[in-house]
Amino acid sequence: MRNNENQLKQGLSVRHIRFMALGSAIGTGLFYGSAAAIQQAGPAVLLAYLIGGAAVFIVMRALGEMAVHHPVSGSFSQYASHYLGPLAGFLTGWIYVLEMLFVCLADITAFGMYMKLWFPGVEQWIWVLSIVCLIGALNLCHVKFFGEMEFWLSIVKVSAIIAMIVGGLAIMFYGFGQATEHVTGLSNLWEHGGFMPNGVSGIIASLAIVMFAFGGIEVIGITASEAKNPEKTIPKAINAVPFRILIFYVLTLCILMCIYPWNQIGQDGSPFVQIFSNLGINSAANILNIVVITAAISAINSDIFGAGRMMYGMAQEGQAPKSFRKLTSNGVPWMTVLVMMCVLLLGAVFNYLMPNKIFIIIASVATFATVWVWLMILISHVAMRRQMSAEEVKTLKFPIPMWPIAPAITIAFMASIIVLLGYFEQTRDALYVGIGWVLVLTLAYGIKKVIAHR
Repeated sequence: MRNNENQLKQGLSVRHIRFMALGSAIGTGLFYGSAAAIQQAGPAVLLAYLIGGAAVFIVMRALGEMAVHHPVSGSFSQYASHYLGPLAGFLTGWIYVLEMLFVCLADITAFGMYMKLWFPGVEQWIWVLSIVCLIGALNLCHVKFFGEMEFWLSIVKVSAIIAMIVGGLAIMFYGFGQATEHVTGLSNLWEHGGFMPNGVSGIIASLAIVMFAFGGIEVIGITASEAKNPEKTIPKAINAVPFRILIFYVLTLCILMCIYPWNQIGQDGSPFVQIFSNLGINSAANILNIVVITAAISAINSDIFGAGRMMYGMAQEGQAPKSFRKLTSNGVPWMTVLVMMCVLLLGAVFNYLMPNKIFIIIASVATFATVWVWLMILISHVAMRRQMSAEEVKTLKFPIPMWPIAPAITIAFMASIIVLLGYFEQTRDALYVGIGWVLVLTLAYGIKKVIAHR
């Protein structure tokens, strides 16, 4: 490796960027997390996903406007630094890195658990070690190879979702696997306590899980500095991905609740296994295991990429160690990848030693961090617009729709999600841990400033 201080290489196409975002945002949130959201809101969870999807689209359009106007590595961390001040950028960048790390810690541990289905006699830590080494190697490859790998990993997940949708429709309309004790059809959406069995409060309670499910899509902004022709690739990816993710979530869950009464979903294992079993596919558990393993690898891959590029961008701004700016001859920030791998190995040890309760903490912190990052993207965008003249605004190549009403409503919505985390007991820890992390980072920033002035 040579110490190359040049810029990151531009090797990501629209296809790569779209599937990187899909890979990061479609995972355990759909395969498993959706069952918890359904239990809270009933069939009305579809409204929660529609509302959440609309809010995320506005976030992505705000990020897209900034990314096309000023493509930089580190993306929203640098935008927060430039438009809100260095402390805001420091907090946003490191909170995003924390989000990616915590999600990865959950995924690598889950990977070890998944492999036990096929190799029950092999120790879990061996699989955790192997996946960390594999992901590290992938992230040290040229960005084009990385993008290609992520494309194919995401294809497996998307294909599985499409297969579930087609299989579900076959059960509904052609009666395949009708060995069920209940009726299938649209009537299931309102016959078991109504469309909104837990009222508006049920929808509100499900929003924390719903917003977590969309987390990761902001990786599109980080790809701007490595995208070929970002003025065209970023808008195409942003316009396509949120809509596709929304369709996958809403359509999949709608079909699922038409086949099974909403209050039975998630009680007898994964919804995917239930559908494949009803279709007479006896190896449903093995099929699902392949899908969730691929989903885990894909998500870890995207998250390591996002966190590494964020730390690289922050190092350029002087908000992370200078060593994070070191690139390989392929234009990959190898030091950030190495640091991420070491932290993941350490985290794997903690996951092995600590009880399963750690997963609740991981999910809670990731939810807080995700919404924080989205909120900072929106506020940075508003600050950028306020600094621009009317003539400069007219030259924007990818302006946000419905300015300024849509961003204002979305900012209020994101702020309310953070408040909701503290309102409901099961997510209250997220707010405490999140605020604690913000305070620790603020203290670290203050110490860094004092040392820098000496």
